[in-house]
Amino acid sequence: MRVGVTREIKIHEYRVGLTPAGVAALVRHGHEVLIETQAGAGVGFGDEMYAQAGARIAPTAADVFAAADLVVKVKEPQAAECRQLRPGQILFTYLHLAPDPVQTQALLDADCIAFAYETVTDDHGGLPLLRPMSEVAGRMAIQAGAHALEKPQGGLGVLLSGVPGVAAAKVLVLGGGVVGVNAARMALGLGAQVTLMDVSLERLTQIDNDFGPHLLTEYSTPEAIARHLPEADLVVGAVLIPGAAAPKLITRDMLRLMRAGTVIVDVAIDQGGCVETSRPTTHQEPTYVVDGVVHYCVANIPGVVARTSTLALTNATLPFVLELADKGYRRAMAENRHLRNGLNIHRGKVTCAAVASALSFACSAEM
Repeated sequence: MRVGVTREIKIHEYRVGLTPAGVAALVRHGHEVLIETQAGAGVGFGDEMYAQAGARIAPTAADVFAAADLVVKVKEPQAAECRQLRPGQILFTYLHLAPDPVQTQALLDADCIAFAYETVTDDHGGLPLLRPMSEVAGRMAIQAGAHALEKPQGGLGVLLSGVPGVAAAKVLVLGGGVVGVNAARMALGLGAQVTLMDVSLERLTQIDNDFGPHLLTEYSTPEAIARHLPEADLVVGAVLIPGAAAPKLITRDMLRLMRAGTVIVDVAIDQGGCVETSRPTTHQEPTYVVDGVVHYCVANIPGVVARTSTLALTNATLPFVLELADKGYRRAMAENRHLRNGLNIHRGKVTCAAVASALSFACSAEM
């Protein structure tokens, strides 16, 4: 199979779909790999490294889209990329379609076969291709939140750790999944007072056993969230319903409970955000203010630590890329139900029930 990798064009997105080691693995399996020139420059992987691994360097993204059977990316295809997808071409990347009817329609119109990293599953009920970036995003959420709390950024001017004689900041984490746990770990490591909320008692018990008394856990209800908001300095939105739009846990009215200069980092923004006032931002302009509250809603948080993120992502995605390339998508899905769960779009039809429900599209099981 001919596998193609293009340079990411989303604002301040420096990650790349395959490392040179990933390319070498595909070449060893007998596949041809086509890399757009400078695709890996943002993480220190030059064209010569890809060439040495056995890839052919293409001058433009158009050349890659025109030739590849399977296109491997990081972020969802932008409008110009959707227009270059060919009928029957396989796309493997993060899609986050539930809050994005425009992209969904563009992929349907392209007549392509689109697999979403974020809905591929594993034997433990996890999301193995989302996990590495969720780990990065959860940890980065605290870095971003701490920066946004600085006075020149519009924040309260609060140090998360406090100092002797001054209390540490209060951090509220909504969601006990991979993002939430990593955010809590980072915030605790900086010395903040951290409360984590979730709707699963089993998950809260596990987290409590892992962290002990240093991390406070509480069952999540609208009333409980509202009770914490007036005292929170930093709120991290870390909820996830696989493939579906994120629930709105903080409404506009609840936002008014927060003090001016406090910060919300809505990591759930990829799935539409868990705060009613959230809207996607970029690393170029990461924050905005509503009712005095600073909102950080960057939709590709791991993109700024691109080298770490690319290595972690390829570690997770490469086995699935090899399956698709070695077997073709139909046989690969027949033999791996977890990869089958990653299929979101097939030849003009939505095949992921959560996406179809969120966007009121018909869902098809036909292939």
